[in-house]
Amino acid sequence: MQTVLLTNDPVRISFLRVLLRDAGIECLVFDEFTSGVEGSIGAIPRRLVVADDDAAEARLILAEAGEA
Repeated sequence: MQTVLLTNDPVRISFLRVLLRDAGIECLVFDEFTSGVEGSIGAIPRRLVVADDDAAEARLILAEAGEA
């Protein structure tokens, strides 16, 4: 698994998950609950991760959307 994005913005994560899923790329959000437990003060960013085989395509999709 590779991290393709770090962010504290839950709306941004949601949007980017949809973009990747629409392209047929499965993704997961790591540290989502840890970030919430620490009070959402931004100390622990959420990580959007994809399979190693999908990382290059995912980064391209994010870049085309202006998100990389």
